[in-house]
Amino acid sequence: MSKIFNLSALVLFSAATLFTMYRETPAKARPAVADPKPKAVQTRDAAPEIAYTISMSKPWTHLLEVEMRMKWPSARQTVDVKMPVWTPGSYLIREYARHVQDFAAKSGASPLGWSKINKNTWRINADGAKEIVLNYRVYSNELTVRTNELNDEHAFWNNGATLMFPAGQLAAPSTVTIHPYSNWKIATGLPKVGGQANTFSAKNFDILYDSPFEVSDFTEITFSVHGKPHRVVMSGEGNYDLRQIATDIAKIVEEGYKIFGELPYDDYTFIVNLRGGGGLEHLNSTALQWSRWGFKPQARYNGFLGLVAHEYFHLWNVKRIRPDALGPFDYENENYTKLLWVAEGMTSYYEGILTRRAGLITENAFLEGKASMIEQLQARPGRFETSLEEASMDAWIKYYRQDENSINNQISYYDKGDIVSMMLDITIRTASSGAKSTDDVLRYLYNEFYKKGRNYTPQDFQKAAELAAGKSLDDFFSKYVRGEAEIDYDGIVRGIGLTMNVTEPNRSRAYLGADLAETDGRLTVRSVSTGTPGYEQGLNTGDQIVAIDGYRATQTFLQSYIGDKKPNDKVKLTIFRFDKLRDVNFTLGSNQRKDYSFAPVENPTPEQQRLYKDYLKADL
Repeated sequence: MSKIFNLSALVLFSAATLFTMYRETPAKARPAVADPKPKAVQTRDAAPEIAYTISMSKPWTHLLEVEMRMKWPSARQTVDVKMPVWTPGSYLIREYARHVQDFAAKSGASPLGWSKINKNTWRINADGAKEIVLNYRVYSNELTVRTNELNDEHAFWNNGATLMFPAGQLAAPSTVTIHPYSNWKIATGLPKVGGQANTFSAKNFDILYDSPFEVSDFTEITFSVHGKPHRVVMSGEGNYDLRQIATDIAKIVEEGYKIFGELPYDDYTFIVNLRGGGGLEHLNSTALQWSRWGFKPQARYNGFLGLVAHEYFHLWNVKRIRPDALGPFDYENENYTKLLWVAEGMTSYYEGILTRRAGLITENAFLEGKASMIEQLQARPGRFETSLEEASMDAWIKYYRQDENSINNQISYYDKGDIVSMMLDITIRTASSGAKSTDDVLRYLYNEFYKKGRNYTPQDFQKAAELAAGKSLDDFFSKYVRGEAEIDYDGIVRGIGLTMNVTEPNRSRAYLGADLAETDGRLTVRSVSTGTPGYEQGLNTGDQIVAIDGYRATQTFLQSYIGDKKPNDKVKLTIFRFDKLRDVNFTLGSNQRKDYSFAPVENPTPEQQRLYKDYLKADL
């Protein structure tokens, strides 16, 4: 899934994918997709020849020009073509059809009639034609890893947001020919078609839709690991060292190889756009975005390597080790699963594991990042409202639609999934006396499910974990995966010789209990967590704090003024709410924010020392 980062979260490894060799699935095994009514005549026994051409003659208009040519073995009377409504790895309905314009259909030189029959379906009156040509343009002016951007600097697009498919023909192969602007080069994970310039092929639409394109005057470097070529494409200027990046990514690739024993692709491409932030897993490639000046100092560069490791590890976890509903895909509806906490949360956990094993971060940096993530989770009242499985199911309606109350009723399946994966790994290591770990869980799923053409269920995942631990883990999964129980951090990590220290350094300090933001001189309430003084005394999101005890309120002054107070002191807040000025008599509370950190236990046993060393490749 796509991972969305802010820079500080990246440095701490709090949350924020790759497939290559696709196991083709017959069309009849696909999820049922409701056909629009009235029902069009569809043939599933004979696939058309499908060829796309994508041009960008005027990049400053942000319009990608698409030609779709379909040649059928027999005459057609009616043909439906559809645009996906989402793209795999980013679990939100995005309605890509809204960017389509100038749609036209023809057979030879003769125009064909057509009508739009629902939000993402165009019905063409083929009038007995065997070959149909569609032309349309796609407005592309949003640079994220799941959308498209075309301008005078580059073109980046996802095929799911650009290319239509004939209804009922997701198993059909296709080719894509690119007409680049000027002398721009092309980067994609799709294989080239021999003897045809700038033409690429896809065995089916799952492969086509999971292979983005970058077309620009990019900089690149190649390297090999275990005989497999890897390509890093950097679009944009920045303060990066391309040779160092290639060296460090090769180390990450090597650590992935050590877990699974193979690199199941012919080649791999890392596409990096030097604007924005985030990543999205794809077939034998990944699309990454990073700040052009985000490669120095070392802490920021480590954040970039964490992003790379996350998206690369999806090569196995998600793209091959597939949760129940995630592939083959229904591109017109939500694909619900309770396993995003494994698909994304465990992948987030392994981004730290890979970079640590590769020697790219220290053991202290790894543990500090996990402690910081735990601190953020423990500060969210939503951890008592939503389980990991519920957060996974509700991703389609909640994760990408955060609001001011999200802190109170949600958790992130990335972040809590990362933490629970860490606790699961340590639980398995302790139970098996170091013989097994979550590496073994993933290898089991890879061999028993991916290699046998199966997706796994929540029950399958728990069984795999129990096989590794050698005992029942129902209590663990009931509390921490299906339930909302507080995690026994200290009890779990003591198995490898660590203890979880929890302190309240500011308990004696006065506290307002609201998250504030200052913009253009206006100090406003951004969110209010349940259980805080602000929540209990009625501060609302959107309130503008004008003054405190008659003095003009700024972020700096408010912090200083409250810092001189004590818990239970009373102040008068003057606020604007819905443009009406009012005074609020407010009793300051105690700041009960907790700090979390890992530390070695006193007098660790030889077993604890051994397990710790095996876990983090270091000594207690």
